[in-house]
Amino acid sequence: MATRQRMTTSNHHSGAPWRNFYGRIKGKALRPSQQVYLDEDLGKLSPGAVGWDLNPDREPLDLDTLFGGREVWLEIGFGGGEHMVHQAAQNPGVGFIGAEPYINGVAMLLGKIRDAGCDNIRIHPGDARDLFDVLPAGSISRAFLLYPDPWPKKRHHRRRFVTPEHLEPLAKILKPGAIFRVATDIPDYVRQTLEEVPRFGFDWLAERPADWRDPWDDWMSTRYEQKALREGRVPHYLTFRRRGAAD
Repeated sequence: MATRQRMTTSNHHSGAPWRNFYGRIKGKALRPSQQVYLDEDLGKLSPGAVGWDLNPDREPLDLDTLFGGREVWLEIGFGGGEHMVHQAAQNPGVGFIGAEPYINGVAMLLGKIRDAGCDNIRIHPGDARDLFDVLPAGSISRAFLLYPDPWPKKRHHRRRFVTPEHLEPLAKILKPGAIFRVATDIPDYVRQTLEEVPRFGFDWLAERPADWRDPWDDWMSTRYEQKALREGRVPHYLTFRRRGAAD
């Protein structure tokens, strides 16, 4: 059974806050091969990491050094990593950073990276908000939020990603004109996304129903989406663009 962890808020020695976190940290026991991936690969793919703590001093990441001047895309909560590996293989000229606190998902991604031979992925094994602390402003060209935890109970809606606590720093790190993609099968998550995201400097790009009913041209359906389809839920594909200072 997956464990859920609640992290409390206090001051980090760098001045950045420790934050409340609600969600899965670890599920069933890892396979021996997955533990090997974590032991051998995670450290070299986690920029600034010391053990499991990404960049404990919250020093800004030097993305030019990490990715050789390539543009950088971000996936928030990459699950098992199949979408990010697919995108990285299709876009070798782009650097990818993925944030995911669920260690079983991190281990799955590491195995997929080995199989695909991708060298343009870096991993933050933790809360995306801590990653936002160290990404330079206006540094990300595209962001993905795919089938995030729906937190279906009304009293838990404040835990969803599409809230000011997450959207404000996300908007800060995105370049003007950057694309933000959201996929979800939860109608109320669609509602909240369409209400909240435009408040932080984004335009929804849909002009016709097909723009949110049909997947993106470069989409690869994830295991979470396949489960939703089997259970009769309807995916929605929402595309936003970050407005520029002059917009």
